[in-house]
Amino acid sequence: MQRMFLLALISVVLTACAGFQNGGGGELVAPAPSRSALSLYAQSRLALNEGNNERALALVREAQVADPKASHLLVAEAELRLKAGQVPEAMVAVEKAVKNDPDDRDAQLLGGTLMANLGRDREAVSYLRTAVKLDPAREDAVLQLVNSLIKLFEYEESVTALKELIRLKPDSAAGFYYLGKTYSQMRLNREAVGYYKRALELRPDFIQAAIDQAVSLEALGEVDQAISAYKALIDDSDNRAPLINHLIQLLIQHRRYDEALIYLNRLSEMGLGGEEVQRKIGLLLLELDRHEEAIRLFSAMLAKDPDNHQIRFYLGSAYEEKGELELARAEFVKIPVDAESYGEALGHLAFILKEQERDDEAVKLLQQGIAAYPNRLELYLSLATLYDSIDKDEEGLKLLLGVESRFNSDPRFQFRLGVLFDKLGKKPDSINRMKRVIQLNPRDAQALNYLGYTYAEMGVNLEEALGYIKRALEIRPDDGFFIDSLGWTYYQMKRYDEAIKQLERAAQLVGDDPTVLEHLGDAYLAKKEVKNALRAYKKALGLSPGNKELDEKIKRLLKGELGER
Repeated sequence: MQRMFLLALISVVLTACAGFQNGGGGELVAPAPSRSALSLYAQSRLALNEGNNERALALVREAQVADPKASHLLVAEAELRLKAGQVPEAMVAVEKAVKNDPDDRDAQLLGGTLMANLGRDREAVSYLRTAVKLDPAREDAVLQLVNSLIKLFEYEESVTALKELIRLKPDSAAGFYYLGKTYSQMRLNREAVGYYKRALELRPDFIQAAIDQAVSLEALGEVDQAISAYKALIDDSDNRAPLINHLIQLLIQHRRYDEALIYLNRLSEMGLGGEEVQRKIGLLLLELDRHEEAIRLFSAMLAKDPDNHQIRFYLGSAYEEKGELELARAEFVKIPVDAESYGEALGHLAFILKEQERDDEAVKLLQQGIAAYPNRLELYLSLATLYDSIDKDEEGLKLLLGVESRFNSDPRFQFRLGVLFDKLGKKPDSINRMKRVIQLNPRDAQALNYLGYTYAEMGVNLEEALGYIKRALEIRPDDGFFIDSLGWTYYQMKRYDEAIKQLERAAQLVGDDPTVLEHLGDAYLAKKEVKNALRAYKKALGLSPGNKELDEKIKRLLKGELGER
């Protein structure tokens, strides 16, 4: 453990001790030292500069014999013992120095730094408070004190110490940075952003301040600004790969796939990420319906690694999405039974048969798979989904209930059961299953949204519904369907202005969904904005021809039964 923090201490120690400054910032003059002690001390410094740590320590110890009360000699001993990895001995020397001269700032700082690096922050704070009191305008002790205070959740004292430092030293970029860091720890990200900005004004090359500012902007939900900040950092930072990876995750999370693809390709050009980066590129190409490019990429990857069954599965999926079902089938059938993707591959094979109107063969294929591999959940889920697609929901429910004891603790199983109960009009059972999913996985965004939307549709437990949907949006903030659920809940709560705001945003994200557009029309209608409602309803009907309810709403509006607001 000693060596783990030794290197971190060396720079602090050398900075604190090499100049041997007293509390006032001037050269330390030992109290009435003999010439012998001064000479020995000077020789020890020369030995240290020559890299002879053992001789330097011996000379300092000899100097202490000549001048046993000199605290700066004890601090020098502590420094040398640290360089030798002798942490307990260094601490003993520091304690003696503090006892001999409580006003020796360097001894107090070194004692606090040692304690902090040993994880004893409560004791570190005691030393560091004294060091700061002795010279409040010096950054080193203040910043070390703040680090320990943050670990102890003593944010108020941290803020006070930093504001005093800034008052005494208005050009302290580090002071402003640590104020930002303290406020971000307190989750006061708006204040944090302001202090990071000030630190960057003082030191434009302060990369860590820029990174933390971007993180705080992200936490505030100011995604566009955060993304812009990360992009600028990537061009300025020497260590780009972690920033690029974080930016890619953020872009994917917010469904900005084209931009994410640019940075994935950049990683690839840098020779970083290997197969994982190539895989992500291929999946984004699929998401963007760039099937030909995805097929070329996955084919090239398979040529290098023919036994990579996950990549083969992706290749089959790319062919399937492109509509080349026989080519897709040819890839899926090559996936062996011991591969992780086997269950999903069999499900895709069944749905290819269904697309070819061979429903019975599709069902039989999955039944055979279940008979051969009764413990593979994916096969049951695929068969239940297949039953759903051919209007045999009762069969799907019976299938899953029959193996409930086997898969009861799997959230995917519970979610599928919840959906089936809902389709069969068994709302209480559906709600219970979704609650079970959330119990098993509190961050299951789909289940959170499903449960919230179910309550909103029923017009019950609307505050609870709002809570579930907001939790889902914390996980997937730019999901248009989740935003639609939020808007629809506001509508049911008769908070129409908020409903319109959210539903307009949902329509921008998923404007090809008739339900979202109908919800928007209903919200406009509640505000008696007839023209807007009519426009939304007509667009929804164009996407859902034959929808009698929509057709009736449009006819009623055209008859002028409601006056425009």
